[in-house]
Amino acid sequence: MANWDDDQWGAHRGYQTITGPNPGYSQPYAEPVNPPAYQTYDQGDAKSPYEGGRFQPKKRVNDPVLLVLFILQLLGFAALSGIAIHGWIKVGGLSGGIGGGGETGSSVTLNWHTVYLLLLVTAAGLLLSAVYLMLVRAFTHAIMHITLVLAIAANIAICVYYWITAYYSAAIIFTVIAAFSVLAYFGFRSRIPLASLLLQVVMDISKHHPSTYFVAFSALFLQAALSVWFVFTSIAIYGTWTPGNPGCGTTSSCSSGKVAGLLFYSVFSYLWTSQVIGNVALATLAGGPYGCWYYFGPRDFGQMPKHPTLSAFARASTLSLGSIAFGSLIVTILELIRLLLNAARNNASQEGSPIEACLACCAELFVGCIEALVQYFNRYAYIEIALYGKPYLKAAKDTYNLFKDRGIDALVNDSLIGTTLMFGAYIVGLLCSLFAYLYLKFTHPSYNAQGQYTAPVVLFAFLIGLQCSLTLSSAIEAGVSTIFVGLGQDPQVLAMRAPPLFAMIAERYPRVVQGVPRV
Repeated sequence: MANWDDDQWGAHRGYQTITGPNPGYSQPYAEPVNPPAYQTYDQGDAKSPYEGGRFQPKKRVNDPVLLVLFILQLLGFAALSGIAIHGWIKVGGLSGGIGGGGETGSSVTLNWHTVYLLLLVTAAGLLLSAVYLMLVRAFTHAIMHITLVLAIAANIAICVYYWITAYYSAAIIFTVIAAFSVLAYFGFRSRIPLASLLLQVVMDISKHHPSTYFVAFSALFLQAALSVWFVFTSIAIYGTWTPGNPGCGTTSSCSSGKVAGLLFYSVFSYLWTSQVIGNVALATLAGGPYGCWYYFGPRDFGQMPKHPTLSAFARASTLSLGSIAFGSLIVTILELIRLLLNAARNNASQEGSPIEACLACCAELFVGCIEALVQYFNRYAYIEIALYGKPYLKAAKDTYNLFKDRGIDALVNDSLIGTTLMFGAYIVGLLCSLFAYLYLKFTHPSYNAQGQYTAPVVLFAFLIGLQCSLTLSSAIEAGVSTIFVGLGQDPQVLAMRAPPLFAMIAERYPRVVQGVPRV
């Protein structure tokens, strides 16, 4: 650790061994020679890091309508949570505890058993997410290979399971997916060296800027707190308005439809708010340590503004919060549609309607693909917002132009880092759901005597683990995407920051490193 500054880019120990074109060893993080206050490119054309309003946006609130809507929905969720939890506690809904030899608590709905369970799941999600990130840092190149192989194995396993259980509609679809993943592996494998080097560069930058991990862990803890709040609220809604509960009495305020409607709103608020938390963290990192490293150089150069992370967070959480909420709302709506289609598919399967189940499954996959593409596109739009303070639609337009001018192949096909981190999030989610299932199996809560609550509790556990891991992984993805945005706008800068990485990109994707005029 003491020798880190002298060996930032592996001048003495080098990066992990990779195949393909030898990138050589990267230069030290801080050059021994002090550079000028701004970089000079293209035959003396001096370009300041602040060019085009970069890092100094106009003092105005962007997308104020979406900002107001986001605040209102959050206040609405808080009010609903307060009413539900107060009513739940008033009728003695809290009972049961960890362990316990017998069946405890109300037999009508969820109780303290589930609260303790999902609190433990949240803690497990935090721990597993941190462990996976450390493993990625230590075994970058190997984990990319492993996650690709595991992804193929998982697709094949799901395919085999559906054929064995005679779920033919899903089996056919996952057979196609499994075959495609096997073929895609041979194409992605050749791109692993570049993606591995890029990830190592981002990890090394973050090592010199501990604020990247502080932001990531802060977002992670906020996400965890939101998940716990959501769990309490969901349980309280069940306990307060489920027909047959003591709180219902003889009034007509309790109904299954009311519970479903309130839960739908709670899920909507939870997904939107969690998206905003993760995207504010992304914008903070892109407009702070990563963006400043790219345009100002390492901190030792003396050109980087003071407290870049704090300044970026102030912009992202105030002036640009409406724009971030705008993009997050689009993804939230798509995710809700996908969840509804998943429910429709399950209902059709239970009712013995294979055609309807197959159609719902196809629609779910289609919406899921759109959601993934929108999330990928939005990540670059948020970086435009973080660097320049643009409204969402303007940032989206500029991101589209960036993809069109640079060629999307370099951006999409070298996003193996995102695939690696996403697969890790699914692993964390699956482990959390397995933990929840085992807890229910061995503690025997009375509300789950017939196993009727196993599916929703396991699903909640999976979502908590998934969201926690995705929030933490956003710190790394922010650095990768920020470098790609900077590369698309000012490629010469990367040639000085990380020559081996620039050389590999220039050799594989020469179109990416050509100058693109700004409009």
